[in-house]
Amino acid sequence: MLPASGHRIVRSDGTEDHLTRLRFASYDAAYDELERYYADFCCSDDDRVDYTIIGEP
Repeated sequence: MLPASGHRIVRSDGTEDHLTRLRFASYDAAYDELERYYADFCCSDDDRVDYTIIGEP
């Protein structure tokens, strides 16, 4: 299996937004972007969307 050449963020509901259109050179860069996004929300905030970071070949 070839290593991933990049990473992207996907939404748990499968829709696209400004975060899902971005591409990152590393997992850490994608994680930092998500960390900035989640910093604006309280853990009980109902408007929060769940995201996952995936590697792209």
